[in-house]
Amino acid sequence: MIKTLDLAKRNAVLKRMAELVLQEESILMSANEKDLNSFESDDIAMIDRLKVDKDKVREMVSSLKKLAVLADPLHVERFQFTHDNGLEISNKTAPFGTIMIIYESRPDVTIEAAGIAFKSGNKILLKGGKESLNSNLVLVNLWHKALESCDCSEDWITYLNYSREETQQFLENPTQKLDLIVPRGGEKLIAFVKQHAQCPVIVSGRGNNFVYVSHEANLQMALDIIVNAKTTKISACNAVDKVIISRDLPRKMEFLNHLIKTLKKHNVEILTDAKLAGLEGTSQMEDESVWFEEFLDYKIVIGQVPDVEEAIQHINTYGGGHSAAIITKDEEEAEIFMQSVDTAAVYHNASTRFTDGGQFGLGGELAISTDKLHQRGPIGLQHLVTNKWYVKGNGQIR
Repeated sequence: MIKTLDLAKRNAVLKRMAELVLQEESILMSANEKDLNSFESDDIAMIDRLKVDKDKVREMVSSLKKLAVLADPLHVERFQFTHDNGLEISNKTAPFGTIMIIYESRPDVTIEAAGIAFKSGNKILLKGGKESLNSNLVLVNLWHKALESCDCSEDWITYLNYSREETQQFLENPTQKLDLIVPRGGEKLIAFVKQHAQCPVIVSGRGNNFVYVSHEANLQMALDIIVNAKTTKISACNAVDKVIISRDLPRKMEFLNHLIKTLKKHNVEILTDAKLAGLEGTSQMEDESVWFEEFLDYKIVIGQVPDVEEAIQHINTYGGGHSAAIITKDEEEAEIFMQSVDTAAVYHNASTRFTDGGQFGLGGELAISTDKLHQRGPIGLQHLVTNKWYVKGNGQIR
């Protein structure tokens, strides 16, 4: 690939890109309006992800500026060892090379994910969905202007305007070296990429996040956390879809009625398991498979378990491996839960909506991985690198 740009050049491109996005805000929003007008679906999560408004533009600009001031993730020494024979051995971070990002609906991925991959010293191939084509083309054009103004090749960021068939062909027989692919989208997109890719894939998995309300929970805290995690951004993978409560929760019916009433104010459809069937304002879920679903909608399931051990087993059986929370005043119970639940992020007395690269201090994220290799959870700047061994000698032989 092209020789890695030095840190000053990479930061200059990011800063210039932030200026251009702000300057061309009206052009971007006009292009996005075309995308919205031609989008033929009532999928509210997709529409929310597709839309670019002034707030989204400000978020794009902010993410670029934050990236520009973060430390260089490249050439960081992770290990150093001096051999008995005098060899100086060290391990340092290095760029992957070429990263392909395949995504649906979200023009902000063209900024945030590409920015993180670029700052990490990688060449980027972007394959966005047809529903956001006009928005994406404007943004990629701005990337090229930013690169050109800093005397960098446009080849650092390339947009692949491919059909599904062309994308499949490229994945199976790439016309250039591909080192890593990151799919950002639904389970069908992820399955498609994994089926056809010939190089490693980082899976940005589904949410289907759980909150467990312990018998030791602060009930007002539990209510506030559940409502926040469900209703503030239903298109987010860190939104909550399932609530399980302790069978021995004090004032259980009072809490459930208050929770249902509050969720109804936000137009949330409420399903229950058989143990809580018949609650006013709810309907019983049709079968157990609903526990596996990620909703990305104003929809939630409320169920009941006898204790924290059953809650852990339930979450590990049905959850998406993304995020889970326990609401309890019992520190020992919380510790058991947090160590035993098999998710990328675990919470004690907090909303799952914080599972996010920016919120975790990473300066944004390329994806939120539910895989366990090579990085789990939000993948930020410092994770989008591989490593290389440096061995210095003066004639040693083995």
